[in-house]
This record gives sequence, C-alpha cells and structure tokens, in this order.
Amino acid sequence: MTSPKRSFLSCSSFVLTVFSVFYFRSIKASQDFDRVFDLPGQPTSPTISHFSGYITVNAENGRALFYWFFEAQTVPSKRPLLLWLNGGPGCSSIGYGAAVELGPLRVKIHGTGLEFNKYAWNQEANLLFVESPVGVGFSYTNTSSELAKLDDNFVAEDAYSFLVNWLKRFPQYQSHDFYIAGESYAGHYVPQLAELVYDRNKDTKNYPHINLKGFIVGNPETDDYYDSKGLLEYAWSHTVVSDQVYKLANRVCNFKLFNWTDKCNDAMDLVFNQYNLIDIYNVYAPKCTLPPSSSSSSLAVNSHDTDAKKSMSRRMRKYSGYDPCFSNYAEEYFNRDDVQRSLHANVNGQTGRWTVCNDSILNSYDFTVFSVLPIYSKLIKAGLRIWIYSGDTDGRVPVIGSRYCAEALGLPLKSQWQPWFLNHQVGGRFVEYQGLTMVTVRGAGHLVPLNKPEEALVLINSYLRNQQLPTQK
Repeated sequence: MTSPKRSFLSCSSFVLTVFSVFYFRSIKASQDFDRVFDLPGQPTSPTISHFSGYITVNAENGRALFYWFFEAQTVPSKRPLLLWLNGGPGCSSIGYGAAVELGPLRVKIHGTGLEFNKYAWNQEANLLFVESPVGVGFSYTNTSSELAKLDDNFVAEDAYSFLVNWLKRFPQYQSHDFYIAGESYAGHYVPQLAELVYDRNKDTKNYPHINLKGFIVGNPETDDYYDSKGLLEYAWSHTVVSDQVYKLANRVCNFKLFNWTDKCNDAMDLVFNQYNLIDIYNVYAPKCTLPPSSSSSSLAVNSHDTDAKKSMSRRMRKYSGYDPCFSNYAEEYFNRDDVQRSLHANVNGQTGRWTVCNDSILNSYDFTVFSVLPIYSKLIKAGLRIWIYSGDTDGRVPVIGSRYCAEALGLPLKSQWQPWFLNHQVGGRFVEYQGLTMVTVRGAGHLVPLNKPEEALVLINSYLRNQQLPTQK
C-alpha cells in the first residue's frame, strides 16, 4: 500500500516535471522566435547560428533595447559570453561592432550583402551586441521624453536590466564566464556596467548572480583631463597642428576643468579644424568622398567638440584593408526592409530610418562623469581581469591619453613596456601592471578590429585565455 507521504512526493515530482517541461519549451520557443533565418546576402558557408530581437528594459515606459547575438563557432556551451558596446554616445554596436568590426558577418561594399569575417571574435566567445542607449539604432522608447534624460547612470541601469532579462531568455548562458568589451565612449559604459554587476552580485536576495570575470576596452574615453591632454599632444606630435597652435592651447586650456573656457574652446577649435581635413579616427587613412550618409557617424565625441563629429564618415576607397566608407554601407544594408524583417527589427516602425549614429543623443546627452578611474581602482582590487588596448593612429582618443590614465592608477609594474608579435612583425606593444594590462595595436585607428582584424583576434584571444601576448617572433 502506498503511503500518503510517498504519494504526495510523487505528485509533487510530477507537477515539477510538468512545470519544467513547459518552462523549457517556453524558453526554446522564445529563442526560436528570435533566431535569424535567411538574412539577405548572408553567405551559405560556414553555418552561423545567430539571434536578434528586442529585450524590454522598462515595460511601464515601453523601453526596449535591440540585440544581435552570435553563438561561438565551436562548442558554444563551453565558451564565455562577451557583451560588446559601442560609444558615441549614440552610435550603434550593430552598425560598428557587429557589422564592420568583430562580428562574423561584415557588410559588403555599397551594402549589397554580407561576407564572412574569418577574424570574428566568436571564434573564442559567444558574442552579444546591444544597441544602447535607447534611441540608438533599432532600440526605442514609447516615452520620448526619456531621450532628454540620458546620462551615464541611465545607460548603466538600462544595460544591466537588458543583461538580466536577456539571460532569462537565454538561461543556458547564465553560468558562463561573462566579460564586457567596447570602444570609444564605451570607455565609460563598460566599467560602469561592470561596477553595477559587481555591486549587485553581492545582493543575491534581490539580484541574480552574473558570472562577471572582467572587461576590456579599446581607445576608451576614461578621464577627461588625461584624454584631452593626450588629444592635444597627439595632434602636435603627429604634425596635425603647428607649434604655435599647440603652445596657445597649452597656455589657455586647463583640462582639469569640467567645462572649458571660451578661450580654450577657441584654441581647440583650431585643432579640430585641422582634423576636419583628415580622418581624426585614423590619421593616416584617406577620408571618404562619397556623399554624406544620413548620420555624421560620430564615434567618440563629447560636449567639448561637437564640430569634430562632422569629420567622421565622408570617406572613399579601400586602403591597406581599410574601407573608409563603411558607415555608409552599413546604413544602406540595415535600412533594407528584407533585412529588418529577417532581424525582427523595427517591427512596428517605432524607430524610423536606421542610422549608424544618432546625433540627437550626442547633442542632448548629459555628460556628468569626469573620470572612471575610481571604478578601475575598485574593480582591480576586486580581482577582475582588466585590459585597455589602443590603436596608435587614432587622434580622437589617442594612445597618449590612455597611457596617462594607466599610469595615474599608480599600480605596481609587473612587466616592462615591450613589443608583441604577429607573423614575425611587431603587432604593437604592451605593459603589464598588477591588475591591469595596457596594449597598443600598431597601425590601427579608433576601430582596431576593423583596421587590424588579425591583430585584434590575437588580442582578444590572449585576454580571454588570460595569457600574455606573444613576445617571440
């Protein structure tokens, strides 16, 4: 005779089993709904497993962020999860990071289709791209007044909400090692999100645990004083401006001030006027001479230099593997109706025309954070793996400023400044501190994975594997 207790346990197990079956079926259905099939122009080989769609970050205000996710090319169940953010503020991680830099599918010339990127970072990680903040790319809000409230704290909170809710949709990655990466003004976004995850991981009663291991940022805006000082010194040392302009700016500018004086603004205008003639983001590359895209495609500008954003995307031909008109091509591709349908994007016409960068966000963004170096100090003490890398031909967030930032942390030296190698050539240089690695990529501009894709793959592989860059030819 079956005891009442055993009968109750059997009934409970049955209910739990039924619930689990329905739960996992629901999860699979939501993932399958986001799976991308028949993306126009996608090469048939190799096979790429990817998903895209919307994650709600605030249901009350109708706020949702758009993502594009690529599973790792091999054994995704054993690979880490890497979230990539672009900066601006206002620029798309879909249009830059995913489609022209480190994703496995890169937009072809004139936006005619896609080609496989053999140096894609999903060789080593499951790659997650999100268009952040709201108002960027396909991300949207039904409460338009929110677009006037954007600042670093708002962006970090939304990014955290996105991450938590995305992991609910893809719970198989909940326990994976998690890293955050980005470039440009994501030099703010990335450490700020890392700090939020780190802090909330301590409160397990109210927040889910996210297996954060570290972050890596490229040509990152980090500290206004050092970044601005580095920008001016780079322009002078790379013959962009005259001795007279350099001396003038040094005399009238106090970059420790959050807001520059009128005299300083006038002097720095002379610097940016010279950069209008070349590409500030890659000083040795040609500019694009195609008609302007619908966006100025600013990558890393702030309230001090709104004119600099006008110098980004008017570029033309390929040069040493560098296509200076990439932003134009991305806009042509992602504004195709068939592409948007395949990506489950702009489903109700919420976002209108897709642009690589949204200048209205840049112009209204509330710049309130002068430096994120205190976050570095905090998270270094916490034991997170932190790397900074810098393409050494970027004039906008140049390597000089990043070196100043790294030195300002006052960390003990672990290994001396030294070259690293790829294909028997110097790929760049690096220095290791206790808790921080600083890397340069020789000949790369602001978008390192675009300009030097093979070097960038070596870089991310070394970072994720916690290995030193190759020091032997």
